[in-house]
Amino acid sequence: MTIDYQERIPNNVGLNDNRQLQRALEKWQPHFIDWWKEMGPEGYQANEVYLRTATSVDAAGWATYGHVKTPDYRWGIFLADQVKDRTIGFGDEYGKPVWQQIPGEHRSTLRRLIVTQGDTEPASVEQQRLLAQTCPSLYDMRNIFQVNVEEGRHLWAMVYLLHAHFGRDGREEAEQLLLRHSGDPNNPRILGTFNEPISDWMSFFCFTYFTDRDGKYQLKMLAESGFDPLSRTCRFMLTEEAHHMFVGETGIGRVIKRALEVMNELKTDDPVRVRDAGAIDLQTVQKYLNFWFSSSLDLFGADISTNAAGYFATGLKGRPDEDGYEDHICNEGTLNVEEICEDGKVVARDVPLRNAMNAVARRAYIKDCDIGVQRWNRLIKKAGAGFEFKLPSERFRRNIGSWTGFHFDPDGNPVSNEQWARRKDEWIPSDADRAHTHSLMKQVVEPGKIAGWIAAPDRGIKNNPIDYDYVRL
Repeated sequence: MTIDYQERIPNNVGLNDNRQLQRALEKWQPHFIDWWKEMGPEGYQANEVYLRTATSVDAAGWATYGHVKTPDYRWGIFLADQVKDRTIGFGDEYGKPVWQQIPGEHRSTLRRLIVTQGDTEPASVEQQRLLAQTCPSLYDMRNIFQVNVEEGRHLWAMVYLLHAHFGRDGREEAEQLLLRHSGDPNNPRILGTFNEPISDWMSFFCFTYFTDRDGKYQLKMLAESGFDPLSRTCRFMLTEEAHHMFVGETGIGRVIKRALEVMNELKTDDPVRVRDAGAIDLQTVQKYLNFWFSSSLDLFGADISTNAAGYFATGLKGRPDEDGYEDHICNEGTLNVEEICEDGKVVARDVPLRNAMNAVARRAYIKDCDIGVQRWNRLIKKAGAGFEFKLPSERFRRNIGSWTGFHFDPDGNPVSNEQWARRKDEWIPSDADRAHTHSLMKQVVEPGKIAGWIAAPDRGIKNNPIDYDYVRL
């Protein structure tokens, strides 16, 4: 299909009728393109990629496919359709009309929420910028580019809100989103997980499964916001986020499937022999799951949080799927939350529900993460192997909240500093684990061919075969 990529900033926000805003965004656009060429996917920006592009928010336009070079991708600004007579669905503002303009008392808080969300989008592109050079297939190369360009469009969505509603402060924040860089010791990204290196595809698959799933829940919470332009922006972004998690879940599943094939061929479950045969053993996969799941848990913030209570009370940020709850005010409810005392003992206490909103969201996230884990375990059971994946305890390897500064094993049992130092390589990828994984990362770009450490996908994209020219080299 031929797509018209000539429109400068495709949008459904009436940009042509707001010349001041249009000029501001057109001024920001070349800075974005410069950032993309410098910090985006390295080595393939001149190649045409089979990408899904949003051209409108309706069913016919949100997923249009065609070959395009990534710097020419149709980035733009799309908000979900406005809901007539929408009201705020939670907190002290429950039942009142949503805001089309920001109330002055919420200006700085909303700006911080938007900037923090916006900062994650270019960060992930920077983290993944070299992975195409070690892709296991053209199918996978295309998928990482699809994730990248959609993260770029999500950045555009947040930048639009900053430009449209925050004046000079918003314009300055939009520039800063391009100046911070993942892992930069002097000017890092805001959230720790987005400064972690992603130098192999096992990390990428875990990132898209766990960290993009956190993104899903953050967008769900912001989609409940009483600030309607933010809500509409996030509701449309959620339609694209699903693909990122699909890439992660199926990618991990294909790694597991290949390990099981090797185990069957060799008639062994010895992880050393599985490695020697050029696959990633199940024990190492579990370590990667432990690392990225625990890192992503921190993105929800502390279990007990006055900030979360304030966001909820003022109608800025709700619970994911707020309509599913009976009580939308939450003035009287409590939630039982564990925390650790100075003497190292774990205690549980009832916390006012508003102060535990981060814990509510995190628990929903964990339940969602476990769905994929059980799906992978069914693969293993069907193959007759004696192994089972599981998510580590919420206490494991945490750097935010009451667990900070204490060590626990994946089952949640406390361990000393000495025990952690001695045993951590049993629980998260060791230098040897990462070295083995990196040794397998050899690029395969012949159409239809797949690297030996991962199984082929079950099907191609948009009814195309596996050997389709997803990237024209």
